[in-house]
Amino acid sequence: MTKIAFVGAGSVVFTQGLLADLFALELGPVHIALHDIDPERLDTAAAAASYIARERGIVPRITAHLERRAALDGADFVINIVQVGMNAATHVDFEIPARYGIRQTIGDTLGVGGVFRALRTFPVLRELAKDIAEVCPDAWLLNYTNPMVMNVWYLKALGVRNVVGLCHSVYWTMQGLSELVGVPYEDVSYLAAGVNHQSWVLRFERGSENLYDRLDAAIAADPELRRRVRVDMYRRLGCYPTETSEHSAEYVPWYLGHSSEIERLRLPIGAYLDIVADNLASYEHTRDALKAGDPVDVEPTLEYAPQIIHSIVTNTSRTIYANLPNTTGGLISNLQAEGVVEVPCLVDASGLRPVAVGELPAQCAALNRSYLSVAELVVQAAIQQDPRAIRQAVMVDPATAAALPVERIWELCDEMVLAHRNYLDTPLRAALR
Repeated sequence: MTKIAFVGAGSVVFTQGLLADLFALELGPVHIALHDIDPERLDTAAAAASYIARERGIVPRITAHLERRAALDGADFVINIVQVGMNAATHVDFEIPARYGIRQTIGDTLGVGGVFRALRTFPVLRELAKDIAEVCPDAWLLNYTNPMVMNVWYLKALGVRNVVGLCHSVYWTMQGLSELVGVPYEDVSYLAAGVNHQSWVLRFERGSENLYDRLDAAIAADPELRRRVRVDMYRRLGCYPTETSEHSAEYVPWYLGHSSEIERLRLPIGAYLDIVADNLASYEHTRDALKAGDPVDVEPTLEYAPQIIHSIVTNTSRTIYANLPNTTGGLISNLQAEGVVEVPCLVDASGLRPVAVGELPAQCAALNRSYLSVAELVVQAAIQQDPRAIRQAVMVDPATAAALPVERIWELCDEMVLAHRNYLDTPLRAALR
């Protein structure tokens, strides 16, 4: 029986989608072990899992665990979707930087929000890594929790053997681009590589046709397309970025610091707070519907984790995109040797085999290296328990450095450390003036 453990299963909407995908696949006998520290959310996740199984006409074993090790014991796969601090911590990530003049749209990958989301997640990841080593050392850890690069880098530093970071941005970017150029996705071939939320479409073709030519024509014909950050970046850099404009604006110094650019490119400041509110409303609707015995609409997600599990269990070959260590520069040769990069991977019963891409275009690699430098300093702060490295990471962050002088960056970090102190390792709680 294949055992799949969900850590952070109280993220019910995401758990539902992943289970809908898993239960649609031929996996044989399956044990779904759900873990969350919130009893109500855990009960809701278990009820949702049972409901989806009945709707799909299958009878998996479903167990719910407030204690993490029991959920992990003997697991073949661990899906990590924890969000440490939940909505309250996310509001802190936006509200304190806003008082310093920092504008954020999503705040979960780089910038002040991304740095402190990582730092409050790392202690949980450390305990998760310890449990995996003791009760399921051969399990595949499939991480969805952001910030993806920092979390996977930290987990590898802790010695987790089979860890991979998963994100849907490449897939949905290519779906959107295919629609934009009027070519069915099934007819398109492509190659993307870079870092999570800032990979680059290096090849976009149908047979021998370069579909970038069609994209150029579409952009030229529609002035509104030029009011998207990712289109603006493509026009200037020559490669299309694989994440939304809201995300992409946060990883460079050119946009969020300028009111004129925010207006020109229609950037929604604080957009993630609306997503948080929508997610809470969706959770409450699901919880109440399940309690009342009402139907729950569960859409498949087309996420990579169910596909990976199916490929490994059934030896079905697939190509997916994943986030893995750069293996001393062997995957993307002009990025940091130990950084975590996003590349295509072949997957079957033997596991995941990343595909070496070689060099990125120099201008794309330059931006990725800046991104990875922030991530490296955050991981260093946690590994070395060095509070100065937190400030150095935020100093190096492109969007923050473009908005604040260095003294204000340190003051901001002091206030953020104080606000998140209950989640941080004790040495990292120090204020530094």
